[in-house]
Amino acid sequence: MSSGLDPARLVAAARAAGLGAAAVCIQRLDPAGPLFCAGPQTDWAAASMIKVPLAVAAAAAVARGTHAWPQLAVVGPENMTPNDAPSPLIPGVSASLADLLALAVSRSDNVATNMLFDVLGRERASADLAALGFPGTVFRRKLSGAEPLIHDPGATGRNAHPPAEAARLFAALAAGTVPGATRIRAALAAQYWNGKLSLGLAPGDRFEHKTGDTDSVSHDGGILTLASGESWALVVYTHQTSGDADDPRFAEFMRTLRPLFSS
Repeated sequence: MSSGLDPARLVAAARAAGLGAAAVCIQRLDPAGPLFCAGPQTDWAAASMIKVPLAVAAAAAVARGTHAWPQLAVVGPENMTPNDAPSPLIPGVSASLADLLALAVSRSDNVATNMLFDVLGRERASADLAALGFPGTVFRRKLSGAEPLIHDPGATGRNAHPPAEAARLFAALAAGTVPGATRIRAALAAQYWNGKLSLGLAPGDRFEHKTGDTDSVSHDGGILTLASGESWALVVYTHQTSGDADDPRFAEFMRTLRPLFSS
């Protein structure tokens, strides 16, 4: 770990950028280094960050042989909820498991995500993530794009994907040690939502990432590859209010961090 990335400096940088008491997790991937976290690590709403481990659960089901990427599911009205970008999924349309994964990750499509909950089963998906080494990641309720919340009789609480597990999962995707790594990284690289940390990148950097937002949290995280070829897993969870006004704070934080990665 770079000597400039100590906990006190990360916490101070987050506050200076206006991100408040953020949770930050960083791990150097090439060459490999230890996971390093600062700030509060518990009691976070996962928001749309939960879509990355859900994609891994889909890939695990395919690897197990219980599902297949071409298999189709029909969109039902019970999974409809608003999205920040137009969705191709409307009641009666059929979508493959591969399409659902791509839409959930690259477009943050809530309807695709809710269909994955039904196709995979939340208990089995949670068990698959635990078996892969992510016991704190639990799928408990479908996603809602606006009030009122989607009617979800199977809900058992709030989805969980702690910042440390999010960073470790990005590291595992980079290393190819979880199912579907190549497919999921391609979806991350095709990310439609490129505000937040992406706005503070240096020329030549590449960030395969996922954002997550609700009315009370705003997150970003992914696999950062520097122009030099070094790569890092980076996750930032905050209690900022979702919205475009939030992006400059993330960008300032990334601009502060970016020189430290190579120091």
